[in-house]
Amino acid sequence: MLSVERYEKILEQLELNKIVKVSELSTELGVTEKTIRIDLEALEQKGLVKRIHGGAVLQEEDTRIFPISERQANNNESKAQIALEAVKLIQPLETVLMDGGSTTLQVAKLLGDFPVTVITNDLKIAFELIEKDQVQLMVLGGSKIGASSSLYGVQASELLRKIRVNHLFFGATGVSIEHGLTVFNSFHVEWKKQIIQCADRVTLLAESTKFEKVGLIQCNISGC
Repeated sequence: MLSVERYEKILEQLELNKIVKVSELSTELGVTEKTIRIDLEALEQKGLVKRIHGGAVLQEEDTRIFPISERQANNNESKAQIALEAVKLIQPLETVLMDGGSTTLQVAKLLGDFPVTVITNDLKIAFELIEKDQVQLMVLGGSKIGASSSLYGVQASELLRKIRVNHLFFGATGVSIEHGLTVFNSFHVEWKKQIIQCADRVTLLAESTKFEKVGLIQCNISGC
C-alpha cells in the first residue's frame, strides 16, 4: 500500500471515529507502528491531523470535508464578493456546471434573473435553485461522502462523459505556486479532471485563505 493510500485510510478513520490509535492502524493497514507514526507526522505537517500520545485526532482546519454549513460560515464576505464577479461571467441560456462548495453555493444564490441551465452534484446548490423558475436544473446522482453535501459515483461520471457545458465553476482545498491545485482525497482528483474536460470555460473559485494552503493530494489538471 502506497503512503498516500494509507493517508486516506487514516483520514477516513478519523472522520468516522474522531481519534485513531497507532497500534490499531498498524494492525489494520499491515505496517509497522513506526510507519504509522511517520504517516501521522506527515499528515500533521500538512495541517490535517494533530498528533497525541499513542495516536492522532483531526486538526480543526478547512482542509477536511467539513459540512458545507461550517465552511459557509468562514470568509462569508469574500465568498460573496467572488460570487458577484463569477455571476457576471454567465450569459443567458448558457449551461453551467457547478461543483460542490460553499463559494459555488453563493453563486447559485445570485442566479434566477435570466434563463440558464445548471448541472450540479451538490444537494445544497440544488435546493437553492429548485424553486427558481428561470433555472433549468439537472442534479448528478451518486453517494454522499462524509459530511459533504456533494454526490459522487459512476452514474455522475458516465453522464459527464456525454455532456458539454459552457462554463464550469469549481473549488479546491488549496492553491499554491509550488504544488498547484490540491484536494483532500484521490477521488476528488478524478472528479475535478472529469468536470474540467466537459467544459468550454473553466473558473476556479478560491478566496485568499486557499492560497498557499496545501491539501493531501496534488491535482494536475494541465492535460485536461
